[in-house]
Amino acid sequence: MEYDVIMIGSGPGGYTGAIRCAQLGLKTAIIEKYPALGGTCLNVGCIPSKALLDSSEHYYNAAHSFAEHGIKLADLQVDLAQMIKRKQEVVDATTKGINFLMKKNKIDEIHGVGSFVDPHTIKITKEDGSEQTIKGKNIIIATGSKPLSFPSMPIDKKRVITSTEALKLTEIPKHLIVIGAGVIGAELGSVYARLGAKVSFVEFADSMIPTMDKTLGKELQKVVKKLGADFYFSHKVTKVENTGDEVVVSVDTPKGEQITLTGDYCLVSVGRRPYTDGLNLEAAGVKVDNRGRVEVDNHLRTNVPHIYALGDVIRGAMLAHKAEEEGTFIAETIVGQKPHIHYRLIPGVVYTWPEVASVGLTEEEVKQEGLPYKVGSFPFKALGRARASMDIDGLVKVLAHKETDEILGVHMIGARAADMIAEAVTAMEFRASAEDVTRMSHAHPTYTEAFKEACLAATDNRAINM
Repeated sequence: MEYDVIMIGSGPGGYTGAIRCAQLGLKTAIIEKYPALGGTCLNVGCIPSKALLDSSEHYYNAAHSFAEHGIKLADLQVDLAQMIKRKQEVVDATTKGINFLMKKNKIDEIHGVGSFVDPHTIKITKEDGSEQTIKGKNIIIATGSKPLSFPSMPIDKKRVITSTEALKLTEIPKHLIVIGAGVIGAELGSVYARLGAKVSFVEFADSMIPTMDKTLGKELQKVVKKLGADFYFSHKVTKVENTGDEVVVSVDTPKGEQITLTGDYCLVSVGRRPYTDGLNLEAAGVKVDNRGRVEVDNHLRTNVPHIYALGDVIRGAMLAHKAEEEGTFIAETIVGQKPHIHYRLIPGVVYTWPEVASVGLTEEEVKQEGLPYKVGSFPFKALGRARASMDIDGLVKVLAHKETDEILGVHMIGARAADMIAEAVTAMEFRASAEDVTRMSHAHPTYTEAFKEACLAATDNRAINM
């Protein structure tokens, strides 16, 4: 069987790209090694983690703020099994939706491990050991990433776990040690902290979410600290040992001393690595870099012109929505269109509560680039809508060019920041100034008024409600 396009991997980039290829009239096949489509994001990443984040936030609010709202509860309990069951139901419904989209768009769905035989031929090895071979005029590698680990942190999936196992625990940890306070560590650590676990974050960098604007890390730490979490920043983990019922984590402090932390579970969230295992890239002549990423040009072509790659398996941020944009980009490139992706304007989001969202340059990056800039910020506690919902933690910070007033970066921590950041992306795509945003009417009372007020603060310090 010969196809115009073969997509290897069915995560957000893979299935989105396959659908766009089919929409453009290309005969398309998608290969997935696991029984369910959707990749890491839909099965063990974005979707299930958000389901648990929401469930844990409902419980936390019921325990801590419902009474102030005039809602009295008795005998409040966590039913973790039901939370996990609901999470799985959300995942199943979502992956079934992807199956429907494949059928609707007449995309051939093939399950098994895909590997190159030659630059145009893919062999699919199925679960029962049988094999199938197909050919493609164009081939897209969308195989994603896997959790990163180090020899000093051997993952046994019982006590020393990754995000995958953290999404299906059968008990609430008494003490969860989280190695890495980046996006995944912050999200899952906050889930179990809300449910009553003692959580300790051990982070090699000097703050939470260290790749984002420093202001956001500081604000998020304040919020998570209220949940009873401990933080060990600029600390290096040297050894993780499962002793049976406990996990002992040995840590070097910034002063060169060694301490040990003991918990019943240890979540290793130190990043992810590109996943190309079993692809047999050598048979196609596809090059990878020294970090295992598939090398691509600005058109997302590999060194073999008809083979493309996208998402976590190539350079750039490991984000589902980045992969989706790249899937569409490749499909349109194949048919001769001229699509574009503005990588600086792909937002980053952390789905703690309050949520964290960011787009454009951080203040640290603005300084490094030597740009003249001004800052406007506005706290949620000064916002009527936030006070009404008791979501007063956080702020919006806007960086604008000092001379042109063009918005350079927007950084938010607060209620619904994950949704609000889209307004900042829209403004920046059209190269809006801070003043442009201030002159657009924002409904009152809403959370998005915080963005307008931050832009007012950046425009001659004109914030109205502060």
